[in-house]
Amino acid sequence: MYAFELHQPTSVKDAVALLGEESRPLAGGQSLVAAMKLRLAAPGALVDLGQIKELRGIRREGNTIVIGAGTTHAQVAASPEVQKAIPALAWLAGEIGDAQVRNMGTIGGSLANNDPAACYPAAVLALNARVQTDRRTIAADDFITGAFETALASDEMITAVHFPIPERAAYIKFANSASRFALVGVFVSKGEGGARVAVTGSASHAFRATQIEAALNADFSPAAAKAVQMPADDLNSDLHASAAYRAHLIPVLAGRAVEKALG
Repeated sequence: MYAFELHQPTSVKDAVALLGEESRPLAGGQSLVAAMKLRLAAPGALVDLGQIKELRGIRREGNTIVIGAGTTHAQVAASPEVQKAIPALAWLAGEIGDAQVRNMGTIGGSLANNDPAACYPAAVLALNARVQTDRRTIAADDFITGAFETALASDEMITAVHFPIPERAAYIKFANSASRFALVGVFVSKGEGGARVAVTGSASHAFRATQIEAALNADFSPAAAKAVQMPADDLNSDLHASAAYRAHLIPVLAGRAVEKALG
């Protein structure tokens, strides 16, 4: 490692005042600390968010589940409110990484980092969530802008995520056996606005599979999802899977997700 300043504010206001081009917020640290060890990131200061109580917690507001940005994956997975209202989201959180990652990593940290193979970005897109920051609310479709890139400004931080409760939803992940990141992950939901399908682990960032959405809006069935042929043009090819393999797997997993949602 190398020398850096460490700040430990106890309020969102104080934390935001410390953020900037040379400083980075530290949530669970499961991605940032590893990047720093490899010298892939070298911030001059870290702003530890772990002491900010207002960032933690889960509550239901009408037809929405609100999750504080500092809430860990393990807390989301174990939450009775999430398990009852959006069981697919609780299952997703319980399948992230290993026990250490789930007990340290946070939903806000995962979304701000926006790893191309992370699970939460798919949930945010498929559930049409709203990302609340210290200064505004960002719609899911506007939040993700690229690989490890979001609409957040350098001095802006996520405070909570608002998930509308769907009629049906399910998440299926074909995981890397070592990292538990998604080689392909597909989140399917059905709500007032129709079907939404989001894919992670397959491209530079999570995206909505509009072809499968159209098929499911006509017929919300596993067969309809599996019948879609996904183009491989913009998908990743790496040592784990080719673009063609991922293109084949996306509708297969979407069909399984629909089956799970209907079950």
